[in-house]
Amino acid sequence: MSLLIKNGRVITAVDDYHADIFIEKDTISVIGKSLSMAADQTIDAKGKLVIPGGIDPHTHLDMPFGGTVSADDFESGTRAAAHGGTTTLIDFAIQTKGESTLQGLDTWHQKAEGKTAIDYGFHMIITDMEDHRINEMKTLANEGVTSYKLFMAYPGVLYVDDGTIYRAMRKAGEDGTVICMHAENGIVIDEIVKEALKKGHTEPKYHALTRPTRMEAEGVHRAIAIAEVAEVPVYIVHLSSADALQQVVLARDRGVHAFAETCPQYLFLDQSYYEKPDFEGAKYVMTPALREKWNQDELWRGLQFGDLQSISTDHCPFCFKEQKELGRNDFSKIPNGAPGVENRMSLVHNGGVVQGRINLNKFVDLTSTAAAKTFGLFPKKGTIAIGTDADIVIFDPDRKETISVNNPCTHHMRVDYNAYEGIEVQGISETVISRGKVIVENCDYIGKKGDGQFIKRGLYGGI
Repeated sequence: MSLLIKNGRVITAVDDYHADIFIEKDTISVIGKSLSMAADQTIDAKGKLVIPGGIDPHTHLDMPFGGTVSADDFESGTRAAAHGGTTTLIDFAIQTKGESTLQGLDTWHQKAEGKTAIDYGFHMIITDMEDHRINEMKTLANEGVTSYKLFMAYPGVLYVDDGTIYRAMRKAGEDGTVICMHAENGIVIDEIVKEALKKGHTEPKYHALTRPTRMEAEGVHRAIAIAEVAEVPVYIVHLSSADALQQVVLARDRGVHAFAETCPQYLFLDQSYYEKPDFEGAKYVMTPALREKWNQDELWRGLQFGDLQSISTDHCPFCFKEQKELGRNDFSKIPNGAPGVENRMSLVHNGGVVQGRINLNKFVDLTSTAAAKTFGLFPKKGTIAIGTDADIVIFDPDRKETISVNNPCTHHMRVDYNAYEGIEVQGISETVISRGKVIVENCDYIGKKGDGQFIKRGLYGGI
């Protein structure tokens, strides 16, 4: 199959020009003015942006947590991502404590294989790493899993101590791979939670009140300090507060290879959402928690100046009924996570480009290119150039939609609410192309289950 995209405005992280794009099979083969070659399909992109497919480097599909499982599996979650203009995601495989990380990888391959609408890769969540198992990390890298996630939170579940963090970081640095860190002081937070419950504080708002920003900042500082000594690039996931961002800025000013992402929930939602009546605040229980609204300006500033490199979603949806309600009488039992994989591109375009905070090149960088570079996908993905994978979004920068669980253009996630309900966005992914195949056309999914492929990622290449 061949595809010709005519009359579009091509935007990458560094380019802005009008051109036609000719795609053969799954690869961009020609870019030029007024191309006239015959194609099996021609799309007129006049008045539209032609951008690289989005890359979401942080999702949790089909993930067990808190006595339940995240509501989107690899079929529904990747289909929703495609609707929103994301053509590649990196999910998190999990090592069961005491078992091999390779066994964890096999489990996640079984969850995903043959189901996905778009391409995907894996990070590996390490829950322990004894000396006799350390060489598994090199095996994982050879299998294309070139990044690992370690938790300073959730004692007794995912938490690892500083010794394990250092051990894994040293090996990752030697192998040319990357460490992702969930940086919060979970030991102290658990003590604060105990105190709150003893006082009878059980409502959702106490999820935020028991996770102070200083505990995130402390975790970020410690993670970066250990990484600096271990000589490994460290990537702070879902950074949520000005306190935590300050630690990243200080480290980067010293020349440390410290990077960070934030998420739409921290740019568009705030702590007041926990005050919603009828337990609806539970919809926004995620970790880190939503912060006071003033933090949003600081996070946008971090994105503008390059101290935050990417915007992911941390998509980890749990239905309000049946799942979130597990914690109706105890906020600490509310499953942590929220939906968002579908709405990221429109939200960032609206809040960033339309509102004058970032330009179009930065929009592409934050939603695609930076993640591709950090996680070994660039230049096959994350840009538009001859020889790259034909992952392309034809994006209407003027079209407006109101995000709602009832809007068939904004909600295909398998969850009974939308965290951004009622927010009007300007900018919609109208046509989504994955490796040369149109899979979404004007909000209609026309791909098929299994279109996506597992991507073996390369080593860390710098950013």
